[in-house]
Amino acid sequence: MDIRDLFDISLPIIQAPMAGAQNHQLAAAVSTAGGLGSVPAGMLAAEVLDAELTAMAALTDKPYNVNFFCHRTPVADPRRDEAWLAMLMPFLQELQIDPASIPSGATRKPFDAAMADVIERHRPAVVSFHFGLPAPDLLQRVRATGAKILSSATTLEEGLWLQAQGVDAVIAQGLEAGGHRGMFLSDDIDSQVGILALLPQLVAALDIPVIAAGCIADARGVAAAQALGAAGVQVGTAYLLCDESRISQLHRQALQSPAARNTVLTTLFSGRPARGIVNRLIQELGPRPDAVPTFPLAGNAISVLRAKAESQGLDHYSPLWAGQNVSGCRSIPAAELTAALTVGWRA
Repeated sequence: MDIRDLFDISLPIIQAPMAGAQNHQLAAAVSTAGGLGSVPAGMLAAEVLDAELTAMAALTDKPYNVNFFCHRTPVADPRRDEAWLAMLMPFLQELQIDPASIPSGATRKPFDAAMADVIERHRPAVVSFHFGLPAPDLLQRVRATGAKILSSATTLEEGLWLQAQGVDAVIAQGLEAGGHRGMFLSDDIDSQVGILALLPQLVAALDIPVIAAGCIADARGVAAAQALGAAGVQVGTAYLLCDESRISQLHRQALQSPAARNTVLTTLFSGRPARGIVNRLIQELGPRPDAVPTFPLAGNAISVLRAKAESQGLDHYSPLWAGQNVSGCRSIPAAELTAALTVGWRA
């Protein structure tokens, strides 16, 4: 079974949910074009997500996906927070930012009962999760709506675990993919492998559809994923320059510059490994220093630095998320890109 049958869509394309880079407009464009558009909820409050899905329904009646994070809310570590602020102090002083202005507490919440209420009201065709799955009672509430359940696996062990929990399909997230790693059974970066190694392993071991993600930016990549047994593909980076994307002008410029050739997995912007274009913060602190607070607490100080720098036209502290292959990024409507990706997919 490929994902066209599983999700009742006409094209085997999922637009990757990209929190902070898009809203319902990109998702609606992809769904209307025949793929599966995704609405990212990882940075939204329940009432904001409710409004997003209401707006989504006004633009399309096609199936769509809603994506959530499943991390555990961390307890603050005063020693690590102190070390983190000390590391950032030269940048704060340079931009004349008072450390007292930095917010505290977790600014991103995992999937919870309030979000389950929203899913029950809107009943999307698909609900996907990053960093594993929510608690069984919450997952059962989602299942009861009739939604298909997806989650990302970055290793064979994660794929087997997800299958045992009864998900409908697994997203194989290769090491090349942009944005946050979906890893959840281990925090060992060395366990992460590329899509050409991960996809065949998952296809051979699982009895459910496997969706390929990572470095797929054009029709050739889509066809290659199918040849390795993928039931469909999830594409993110290639959509970042589309007309419906909401990334900043600084991010757009970076994606179209030689800098986009150099991406790295970094914890600096959120506390979890995520792939983005190397900028000043990464160059000066290194991609994954020990002092970085637990996800999502690192983002508190970074958001203040980012806002001040971006107001001056600088991307020094901006998370410039991108995968290792930006060759498919084009400033075109998302519907046009969605159709172009599937040329060569064998029926």
